[in-house]
Amino acid sequence: MRLNYKRTFVIGLAFFSISSFWQLYDSIIPLILKNTFYIGDTVSGVLMALDNVLALFMLPLFGTLSDRVSTPIGKRMPFIIGGTALAAASMSFLPFGDNNRNLTLFLTALLIVLVSMSTYRSPAVALMPDVTPKPLRSKANAIINLMGALGGAVSLGLIALLVPKSGKPDYTPLFLIVASLMVAAVAVLAAVIRENKLVAEMKKYNGHEEEESQKPDEKSKLLPDVKRSLVFILISVFLWFMAYNAVTTAFSKYAQSFLGIAGGGFAANLLVATAAAVISFVPVGIVSTKTGRKKMILFGITLMFVSFTMAFFITSYHPVLTVLLVLVGIGWASINVNSYPMVVEMSKGSDVGKYTGYYYTFSMAAQILTPILSGAFLEHVGYRTLFPYAGIFMALAFVTMLNVRHGDSKPVLPDDKLEMMDVGD
Repeated sequence: MRLNYKRTFVIGLAFFSISSFWQLYDSIIPLILKNTFYIGDTVSGVLMALDNVLALFMLPLFGTLSDRVSTPIGKRMPFIIGGTALAAASMSFLPFGDNNRNLTLFLTALLIVLVSMSTYRSPAVALMPDVTPKPLRSKANAIINLMGALGGAVSLGLIALLVPKSGKPDYTPLFLIVASLMVAAVAVLAAVIRENKLVAEMKKYNGHEEEESQKPDEKSKLLPDVKRSLVFILISVFLWFMAYNAVTTAFSKYAQSFLGIAGGGFAANLLVATAAAVISFVPVGIVSTKTGRKKMILFGITLMFVSFTMAFFITSYHPVLTVLLVLVGIGWASINVNSYPMVVEMSKGSDVGKYTGYYYTFSMAAQILTPILSGAFLEHVGYRTLFPYAGIFMALAFVTMLNVRHGDSKPVLPDDKLEMMDVGD
């Protein structure tokens, strides 16, 4: 049993597109709200949570809807293509609203972009497990996350290059370039991947029993102990996103206002964490097949807790911050590669989209609350609260993750270890 690496990389282009936008969103939108419209951290947190409020309802909806749709190009692909096109088209109005200091136009464009992104995130993520055997999903998810990290890295690199250290920045070139990259990535995905053919091959591979389990009218209830594990891992997802998203959402403001890093210099620092994640995703996926998904997640939580705790003591830029960001990247890779596959491992074939929706419901619920809550601490207590805040939620995630007993697929290793590097055909 071998993973088709080439095909998985192409499927990952959807996540490349998604992550390139969200990195741009998390880095630039808070700066626009603060520096152009003079909005405080608490209200800014409310606005930054808007995408997650939408996603809380739309991700499960469109995940389930894509389970039931059947078109000549597949059940996931129409959502991926349509959502990307609409998001890319509406993104250009964001810098226009910023340059003209038109808050109404800016927020209207932002709403359209966020709705567009919400329509295809669950279908895009569900495409991988649709065409990948369960024991190989950690490896495949490593590739998907690698592509997402590359998308984020590209956006961070562009920010570092295009955002000046002084004066009022014009973000138009930045948004247009990212929008073009999103369209190009999904165009390649649509041209190369034949979803219906791959799903049919997957059914044939799994045999008649799996094919029967994918009938949409079959209602299967989870066993009580499996349901308990599902609840605990979803709570864990909520907690570590409470920690991580608080840092990613506020870091651009934190770097400029507290650490004294000018212009787009913060992006270079975030790029370090992203690079560490990019390097780690594939090795983490391979190691997870040997040690198990749960152990790797607990390792990642521990690494991030230690990094956040130590970051509290840094009050201006210091090289130690770079080391800590590397550890954060490795820790987040260890969590991200394994958490989603553990959730969908508990699903039936026909329910992958629904369980994908569950995963994103809990992650988005955290991302609704944490910008507001952490923003209130930043504004009313001080910027030094950011990393203790994140560390507390990571510690809680460790406790809840200890209670997860299912979703940790047995390792499937090839006889020849060189096959681990086989990229398929």
